[in-house]
Amino acid sequence: MAPGILSVQPIVAKNGVGDVIENKNGLNKISEEHAIVLRTFRLLISDLCQQFNGGHPGGAIGMAAIGVALWKYVMRYAPHTPDFFNRDRFVLSNGHTCLFQYAFLHLAGYRGMTMDQLKSYHSKRWDSICAGHPEIEIEGIEVTTGPLGQGVANAVGLAMATKNLAATYNRPGYDVVSNHTWCMVGDACLQEGVALEAISFAGHLKLNNLTVIYDNNQITCDGSVDLTNTEDVDAKMRACGWNVINVEDGCYDVGGIVAVLERARASTDKPTFINIKTIIGLDSAVAGQAEAHGAAFGVEDVKRMKQAYGFNPEERFVVGEEVRQFFSELPSRGEQIVSQWEELVNRYKKAYPDIFKEFQQRLDGKLPSKWKTLLPSPETLSDKPMATRASSGLMINPLAKDFNSFVVGTADLSPSVHMGWEGKEDYQHPDLRTTCGINGSYAGRYIHYGVREHAMCAVSNGLAAFAPGTFIPVTSSFFMFYLYAAPAVRMGALQRLQVIHAATHDSIGMGEDGPTHQPIELAALYRSMPNLLYIRPADSEETAGAWIAAIEAKDMSSVISTSRHKVPQLKATRRDGVLKGAYVVQEDDDAQLTLIGVGAELSHALDAAVQLRESKGIRCRVVSFPCQRLFEGQTLDYKRDTLRRHLGIPAIIIEPYAPNGWERYADAGINVKRFGHSLPGPEAYKYFGFDVDSIVSKISEYLTRIREDEVLRGEFVDL
Repeated sequence: MAPGILSVQPIVAKNGVGDVIENKNGLNKISEEHAIVLRTFRLLISDLCQQFNGGHPGGAIGMAAIGVALWKYVMRYAPHTPDFFNRDRFVLSNGHTCLFQYAFLHLAGYRGMTMDQLKSYHSKRWDSICAGHPEIEIEGIEVTTGPLGQGVANAVGLAMATKNLAATYNRPGYDVVSNHTWCMVGDACLQEGVALEAISFAGHLKLNNLTVIYDNNQITCDGSVDLTNTEDVDAKMRACGWNVINVEDGCYDVGGIVAVLERARASTDKPTFINIKTIIGLDSAVAGQAEAHGAAFGVEDVKRMKQAYGFNPEERFVVGEEVRQFFSELPSRGEQIVSQWEELVNRYKKAYPDIFKEFQQRLDGKLPSKWKTLLPSPETLSDKPMATRASSGLMINPLAKDFNSFVVGTADLSPSVHMGWEGKEDYQHPDLRTTCGINGSYAGRYIHYGVREHAMCAVSNGLAAFAPGTFIPVTSSFFMFYLYAAPAVRMGALQRLQVIHAATHDSIGMGEDGPTHQPIELAALYRSMPNLLYIRPADSEETAGAWIAAIEAKDMSSVISTSRHKVPQLKATRRDGVLKGAYVVQEDDDAQLTLIGVGAELSHALDAAVQLRESKGIRCRVVSFPCQRLFEGQTLDYKRDTLRRHLGIPAIIIEPYAPNGWERYADAGINVKRFGHSLPGPEAYKYFGFDVDSIVSKISEYLTRIREDEVLRGEFVDL
């Protein structure tokens, strides 16, 4: 008999200091009812992986009892109303164990997760909703989890969202927002930096509505965890401000797991970490080994498991009537939960009609129609030179001040990013009293993330995922540090989450901090990232357009890329032009050349056009090109008329970034193909040849080369 088959272990559930937790739920430690459910679930997972000889069976099988405790007894949700606003949120951070979630969604009664769909796991079916990692588009799945650790940070964001809404809208006797966030993690999640950043932050915030459940099977892909990690995980979690509870038998003790989960929900002062010992691939021939992680067990081993469990070894995907009955009441129970909440909200509406109106607007995910009127109008903008990071603050600050949907955060750079508004309240635990005197409450909407860029963006994904449009998270840091955060920015874009990233210090013009802080290559990454707007405005008017575009992009993430140094206010820029991605700021019907300027360097293009005409007799058109993706959304006629390359007029891009990608729109580029240099901003521009004299010289030489050698037309030339 393989290890663990039908074995009954002594039940020990302890908290972090050794107290035994009693099982007061009336559940047997290992009843026959639970035994048949667990066996059925484990064989179903084995069959699903064996069908196409792939997948990740081991973790899902080891976590079976945890899943029964969650979906059957503890979580508050509604399978037939999956978007119920006050539902508990469940996040599977160890997303490779996706069959764990898919199978319980099926058993719990989610209509879309049919047995037919379950059997599409790893199949060739294009309509499969059982992807290799959970995806947000599927009913019952709150966030897309793939890269390990992201889900932990997402869960922190979901828990923060609940706290903020509760602090803002709940009233005595009317807890209209009261849900709990549950996050499943594995050994690998707890090694990822983004998870550790988020865990530290959650402990600091004392998010007692968050529970992390650790599937402690001590196995990763390469072998046992002690190959790379021998730390005291419980001690680390306590040091981060978490309650810690241990469960010794995580494979069978459904009742004991229910007891600790309910204890976690009842926490009043801290988030809870439940360390549950399990056996990966329980009862398979590779139980407890790394081989159980990411490969099917083999036809003969699955048959052997079925025989040991008392199942017919020739039958597959068997879910008996007894198991169906065990889960059958969950949909109706869920509808009762929904009905009770709706009754509470109706009473709340009568008791607090004014605040209910805003609460309903948040549920609907809508901003008041007047939001654009709060942006400074073109005629009220200063004509004095201003850094576009300061312009960015002029745009978001009045919106964040007036509309609770905006939650603005920074990674320890408040003085630099200009994201704070007058009278703002900081997001903090209300009992915190800091040495610096910056305190707040859960109702605050300005988040000090600390030096945690990666977690900041991943947590913001969780805020955005709480409910469509309920929160519009804004992050802020230096553009270069969005390389630290890139995996989370990518996950937000992949999930079509509206998160706005305010990235400052975006060019060599930031100067003395040098090449470590000058983002030469980063724009190419974000311009190529699907479902993300990378917008680089030239002045205050274009910055207004950038924020309008980002706020109107309900199912996209955005990066608004702004300068540290002051730039001139340009008379020809237009916010509506930004919405088209590129537009003509200086036209000349007799032009020999089109100059493309972007962001802080648009003024360089305009100045070069003047000097080219005055000193060389070369007539130029000038195009501002703040966003490639918005431009790609325009008609072919508009794109041709803007660039006019189809008329044989060459275009030159002027931007101190890597040229990659500009080949689509330009014939030549004045760009940078090396890392930056530590010099004051104006000197850095001269050093790299972005002063007007150098630009004019390069363009003049390029036109001469074109006249002498026609083959250069159509070839992208680095100038």
